[in-house]
Amino acid sequence: MNVAKTLEVRLEFSQSAVPAKHCSPESAPSGSVILLRVRGEMAAQEPSPPSSLEGNKPGFPKKILANNLEEKHMCNSCLKILRRPLQAQCGHRFCSFCFNKIVSSGPHKCSACIKEDLFEDPTSILKEGGAFPDNAARREVEALSAVCPNEGCPWTGNIKEYEVNHEGKCDFMIILCPSCKELMRTNELERHNERECPERTLNCKYCKEPFHFKNIKAHDEICPKYPMICEGCAKKKIPREKYVDHIKFCSKFRAPCRFHVVGCDMSVEKEKTHDHERACSYEHLNLLLHFIMGIKVSLESLQPQSLELAGHKIHELHRALRELELKLGQLTLGGGAPVQGACAPTLPTLALPALATSFTPLPSAVGAALELQLHSEKTKVAELSRRCQELELKVGTFENIVCVLNREMERSSTTIEAYNRQHRLDQDKVEILNNKVRQLERTVGLRDLSIVEMEGNIREMSAATFDGIFVWKISDFTKKRQDAVAGRAPAMFSPAFFTSKYGYKMCLRIYLNGDGTGRASHLSLFFVVMRGHSDALLKWPFNQKVYSWYLSCMINVTLMLLDQNNREHIIDAFRPDISSSSFQRPVSDMNIASGCPLFCPLPKLDTKNSYIRDDTIFIKAIVDLTGL
Repeated sequence: MNVAKTLEVRLEFSQSAVPAKHCSPESAPSGSVILLRVRGEMAAQEPSPPSSLEGNKPGFPKKILANNLEEKHMCNSCLKILRRPLQAQCGHRFCSFCFNKIVSSGPHKCSACIKEDLFEDPTSILKEGGAFPDNAARREVEALSAVCPNEGCPWTGNIKEYEVNHEGKCDFMIILCPSCKELMRTNELERHNERECPERTLNCKYCKEPFHFKNIKAHDEICPKYPMICEGCAKKKIPREKYVDHIKFCSKFRAPCRFHVVGCDMSVEKEKTHDHERACSYEHLNLLLHFIMGIKVSLESLQPQSLELAGHKIHELHRALRELELKLGQLTLGGGAPVQGACAPTLPTLALPALATSFTPLPSAVGAALELQLHSEKTKVAELSRRCQELELKVGTFENIVCVLNREMERSSTTIEAYNRQHRLDQDKVEILNNKVRQLERTVGLRDLSIVEMEGNIREMSAATFDGIFVWKISDFTKKRQDAVAGRAPAMFSPAFFTSKYGYKMCLRIYLNGDGTGRASHLSLFFVVMRGHSDALLKWPFNQKVYSWYLSCMINVTLMLLDQNNREHIIDAFRPDISSSSFQRPVSDMNIASGCPLFCPLPKLDTKNSYIRDDTIFIKAIVDLTGL
């Protein structure tokens, strides 16, 4: 290992200030220089890393060659261009992948020797360990001119460059989309996956849940975060999961009337529901009465016969019964007398009792049947009467229910009206309280601004000095340097300091990534004259000598570094240019900054140094008070 160290010291003084935005190496004033530089160089030779390319692929395709393929560069197994060539004992060359594949199942005869009729045993037997890397052939193959075989690709080079930098990485290579199996170029895959693939997965912009692109409409129908629009108040972007809760309390949402089940077809806003029921109470009662009467008629239609039909049928049965009784009497009386008078001379006296006996059982049998039928009809009539009484009882019950409902509706209307009055009063109170809260929020906001302003003033006063000497501590240097490089905060201003209590007001401005000619190469430091309360009493233009230096803190370092820190500073000094607007009496909060765009090289801060400790640096400025 070789080690070299160089020590260099430079101290530079210039005779005039250089404006922040108008500095160049040609216009920089001449002067003397004092700088401290410590540079360490270490060099050591390290072995180059082994190649990461393994012989796990068959030969290169022939179509990558820009010229014709020579037979000595062709694998005797895959018949492609040799990749990691191995030479067998018989002299034939194989790709490393192809040879290992051949001998993986045991020794094999060399097919090239057999084809050329040069087979010799055991020389022509291919076996594991029976071949050596042919580096000469490898170098020849890798030096061959190559082109990309993919259509439209302009790449050219040699086979080594193709294998290392281009193979498998070509933007024009045809690949298969893993989702939809569509063929496309590699450089089109990202756009295809983002915009075209029908099987691509998207994240819902509302609920952030993944879904397939083809199911986007179905997902919108069930998405709990999908924005809905209230049909009543027209409020937009209501999540579907909260839509039901919204319409429960939305006073503008139109809902069907509660009496829609009995025929009221009006839809009214919730806040006008009670007005509608109060205005249409007569119509609602009529609809309810017709509904109940319809139920009664339906119940009556379910009976097998009406009472009138039952009474008519009973009357017919009674008439039929009287006719049967009359015929029975005629048969009994008329049949006995003629038979007795006609047959008296010819028949014996005993014949009359026999004839009378044959007609006697008829009236009792017919009467029994008629009595049974009459009893059955009477039973049916009694059943019909009982059911009619039940229906009349139910109708009376429904009428009582309607009366109770009417009374409940009146009571509910009164209660709801009272609730409405109370709700209006509560809304008025809420509005008054909201106004008071908004007024208090404005007051608190103004007070917060005042507090922030006062805190800023207090910080400035606590950091201010009144003797022309100012030390500026900059902590979190690494983060602030990164912000300056990224452009988020390229410049920083120090707190104000003064030459005396009623003297000039000044501050420092630093660019941690440089400014002007020092951008990205130097740390730039500038001096700024600010507008103060006592400017009318001071002499203008400002013409005081200004010293500034870059001083590092001394915490957590070795004694050696502590010694270096105590001795070496980067110092620059200049006398203000009285013709420059930077040193005239300020007309705004501060003048244009002037100073040193090349104050400190950034490489000095990037290496190990004694200027940064605990991620903190110190900037010190001294204003010469001579003549004040």
